[in-house]
Amino acid sequence: MKKIGFIGLGVMGKPMAKNLLKAGYALKVYDIVPEFVSDVVAAGAQQGSSSKDVAAFGEVIITMLPNSPHVKEAVLGPDGVLDGAKPGAILVDMSSIAPLASQEISAKVAEKGVIMLDAPVSGGEPKAIDGTLAIMVGGPEEAFEQVKDILAVMGASVTRVGEIGSGNVTKLANQVIVALNIAAMSEAMVLATKAGVDPEKVFEAIRGGLAGSTVLNAKVPLALKGNFKPGFRIELHIKDLQNALDTAHELGVPVPLSSVVMEIMQALKVDGKAKDDHGGIIQFYEKLAHIEVRK
Repeated sequence: MKKIGFIGLGVMGKPMAKNLLKAGYALKVYDIVPEFVSDVVAAGAQQGSSSKDVAAFGEVIITMLPNSPHVKEAVLGPDGVLDGAKPGAILVDMSSIAPLASQEISAKVAEKGVIMLDAPVSGGEPKAIDGTLAIMVGGPEEAFEQVKDILAVMGASVTRVGEIGSGNVTKLANQVIVALNIAAMSEAMVLATKAGVDPEKVFEAIRGGLAGSTVLNAKVPLALKGNFKPGFRIELHIKDLQNALDTAHELGVPVPLSSVVMEIMQALKVDGKAKDDHGGIIQFYEKLAHIEVRK
C-alpha cells in the first residue's frame, strides 16, 4: 500500500485522513493548527513538521485546503510540497479551488516530475466522516488509476471527468446547482409557511415528486429544527461561488442566478451568519418575510 502525505486537517480533511488510517494506509500529516494534527496522530498517523516533510514521506501527497492561495503556498511556497516531493510522486489536490489555479500549479510541479490531479469533493462533513463523498477528478488517466483505490476509501463515487482543472470545473457546476437548489427550497418553504400551511406537510407532499432532491431531503429537516450547525459553511460556499463567477466571466458564460444567490449569501455574512450551514440561506427569506419555517 502506498505511503500517503496528507496536508490540511480541517473540517473535511481530518475525517478523510482518519478513514485512510482505518483502511491501513501509512500516513504522515501536517496542518498549521497543531491541535488538528494531534487528533489525527492520536488515531495512528505520523506527525509531519512541514508540507515539505510530508511530501518527502509520501508516494501520494493529498492536499485539502480552503482556497487557491492556500494550495499555492502549501505546494509552491517555502518548505512546500515541491521542495520535498520525489519525481514520480502524485499530488492529489482535493481542495475546491479555481480551475486555472489547478492548471498553473500542475504546470509548476510537472517541472520536477510530479504528477498532479485535481480531485475536489462534494458531500460536506457528514459524508467525509462516513467515507461517502462524491469525488470528481481531473488529470492524467494513468495517475488516476494509480490512486483510485485510495480515493475510494474516502468516497462512494470517484469519477475522472477529464484533464487537469476539469475536476474543479465539475465542482463549480455542483456548487452552482446546490446553491440554487437551497435558495429555491428556501423561497418555497417560506412561502408555504407564510400562507399558513404546515411546512413539514409540504415537505412530505413534494419530496416524492419532480421537486424532490437530495438537497430538499438534507436541508428541510434541519430548517424545521432551526439547526444550522455547519456541515458546509456559508463562507465556504461564497468562496466556491466566487470561483464559479470568475470562471464563468472569463469564459463569457452568463450566470445570473448564481449572482443573485451570491448576494443572498453575502447579506447573511454581513448579518453574522457566515459560519452557519449553507442550508441557513433560508434565514435570509425568513427575515424578510417575518416568519420562521419550523415544526
